[in-house]
Amino acid sequence: MASHKSAEKRIRQIAKRTAINRARVSRVRTFVKKVETAIANGDKAAAQDAFQLAQPELHRAITKGVLHKNTVSRKLSRLAARINAL
Repeated sequence: MASHKSAEKRIRQIAKRTAINRARVSRVRTFVKKVETAIANGDKAAAQDAFQLAQPELHRAITKGVLHKNTVSRKLSRLAARINAL
């Protein structure tokens, strides 16, 4: 357990940041899942619409430091390829 005031504050700050970051990752996963569901249903138009909404969320995750830029690039590339294959 923390024995300094600064260590206790750090624990509070980490807990707050963790909650925010988890919410951001969850939001990204939700948007990606919507795209994947549309692809699974074979609905190209819905998949493209969902993809257009997912892109800014994934890019926002980069700027917030939740996901690495290459990870997002890879995810978007693979989703786009799957949509184009429909």
